[in-house]
Amino acid sequence: MSQRPALRQSQGPSATRILGVGSFQPEKIVTNDDLSQLMDTSDQWIRDRVGIIERRFAEKDELLVDMAVTAGSRAVADAGLEPSQVDTLILPNCTMPTLIPNAAAQVAERIGASQAGAFDLNAACAGFCYGLGVASDLVRSGSSKYALVIGAEKLTDSVDPTDRANAIIFADGAGAAVVGAADEPGIGPVAWGSAGDLVDTIYMREGKYIYQEGQSVFRWATTQIAPIALRALELAGVEPSDVDVLIPHQANLRIVEAIAKKLRAKGAREDMVVADDIRYSGNTSSASIPLALDHMRTAGTVKSGDVVLMVGFGAGLSYAGQVVICP
Repeated sequence: MSQRPALRQSQGPSATRILGVGSFQPEKIVTNDDLSQLMDTSDQWIRDRVGIIERRFAEKDELLVDMAVTAGSRAVADAGLEPSQVDTLILPNCTMPTLIPNAAAQVAERIGASQAGAFDLNAACAGFCYGLGVASDLVRSGSSKYALVIGAEKLTDSVDPTDRANAIIFADGAGAAVVGAADEPGIGPVAWGSAGDLVDTIYMREGKYIYQEGQSVFRWATTQIAPIALRALELAGVEPSDVDVLIPHQANLRIVEAIAKKLRAKGAREDMVVADDIRYSGNTSSASIPLALDHMRTAGTVKSGDVVLMVGFGAGLSYAGQVVICP
């Protein structure tokens, strides 16, 4: 009987970091006053409850894949890479209109990374942090050299335009990050999990429109997300006082503010910058964290080398977070 052959396993670098970021939003701006012409709402009502001033809506012929292509291409260029160097493409989303084909392979082909391993990932609003964790581990394992993560959503296709509770919140866009090897760790371990017992709080009603129990989700997020963020800090070996920038999923400005308040009570600094991209971008689900990161970097409110705490949460219920160093 012949001896069983010994298998090899790949081994990659000991550390990873974000090499570049990019984003895209549609040109069409929709204000609260615009929405008040379509439903029983007002600018003040929306600002008071969710903190949104305006959001971006894609046109009918502007697809999720189109937005992902632009955001991904910008991230690759920001990283100083050629698209052909990307060997893995992960596309977190929950609004792709078809299960087959997936979005990732189409995006890989269009950006010039046609040979890349490509797959969609659905963890809803936690999707980008899930994808970033997977990308970092793929690079560290040696399975990938350069991984591109693109959170992209066209939520306006999945929202009942007459549903005031949801139509005022959700919007469209894409944000991306390239992950590669580093001399020192630039992406901390992912702190992730799920609460499947709350699956009925956010779901697709009749397979078409998003439904959520707003008050239940609000209570869960304002009590459970700060401890998850603290766990991400612990896994990364940093203290709350080390955090320069907090970027929670941009679900609701009141939730963002509540998370920041709880972290400050645990030692985070008063001058910690807190993302409020929801004010002008709305809730873009898996795109919201990379969109906010790119916008804040452009505005100069987050700088290269800053310690950034990111935490996503949403349908599933799923949640994930990690500490990263801003590229």
